[in-house]
Amino acid sequence: MSAPKSTLETNIQPVIPQYSVGDYAKFALAGAIGCGTTHSSMVPIDVVKTRIQLEPTVYNTGMVGSFRKIISQEGSGALLTGFGPTLLGYSIQGAFKFGGYEVFKKFFIDQLGYETATNYKNSIYMGSAAAAEFLADIALCPLEATRIRLVSQPQFANGLVGGFSRILKEEGVGSFYSGFTPILFKQIPYNIAKFLVFERASELYFGIVGEKETLSGSVQTAVNLLSGLTAGLAAAIVSQPADTLLSKVNKTKKAPGQSTIGLLAQLAKQLGFVGSFTGLPTRLVMVGTLTSLQFGIYGTLKKSLGCPPTIEIGGGGH
Repeated sequence: MSAPKSTLETNIQPVIPQYSVGDYAKFALAGAIGCGTTHSSMVPIDVVKTRIQLEPTVYNTGMVGSFRKIISQEGSGALLTGFGPTLLGYSIQGAFKFGGYEVFKKFFIDQLGYETATNYKNSIYMGSAAAAEFLADIALCPLEATRIRLVSQPQFANGLVGGFSRILKEEGVGSFYSGFTPILFKQIPYNIAKFLVFERASELYFGIVGEKETLSGSVQTAVNLLSGLTAGLAAAIVSQPADTLLSKVNKTKKAPGQSTIGLLAQLAKQLGFVGSFTGLPTRLVMVGTLTSLQFGIYGTLKKSLGCPPTIEIGGGGH
């Protein structure tokens, strides 16, 4: 984000906050609440998006038509399938994603020095987002596998505990991570785009409306929401092919002796380029909305929790 002019003109390094463990815990809590509430609120849209990805010939009437079809055939309750694993999984993921991003961003700045960091801020944003997401995905994967199984096979089990227990009992721990590779292919590019575009969009928008410190809280929140929406749309497009593969791989059993990479290659070939973007309009609505809300909630909660200011990297950067 933009540094004050005096910093750029005099080359005086701004004061770098020194975070305690408690500070990072507050960042993580704000991220958990932001991601958990937004993802769980989008469960009905995600159910429709997943059904379209898995059975495009059945759900071929678009988002609204697919909503109506599911409600007429299965009842409105079907739109809340997977709510439990979504709430828990994305709360945990949000804690790692946002809290981890702050940890790694601070680490890279400390290691490089602020002056060098200003020249490589895009790389710092991308590296911090990728490292945080890798840890978050380790925690998320079992719950995401359970969610997809419940959505794709409504009769599989009754809720989070039943679905998780059945997969563990019948298929073992390894089954929870059968989609780990596509989750990484989906979530790491998604998170890189999410944080990189958010940081640069915030810099642009605050440059238009004025210095952050001079603006009211409501204006800052509005900028966070707009920056989050911009980031969410970019992230959805970047990660859509892997999202489609993830939905497929959690429903498709591997052939004897087939590796996860082999299964992914097989599914990618079957889908083709156009097929890999199946469900994109629905996902743009979902991801754009929830990413906007996540950053809005995250920024507001940081203030409410008394978090110290996050580090803003000035300069052009690359």
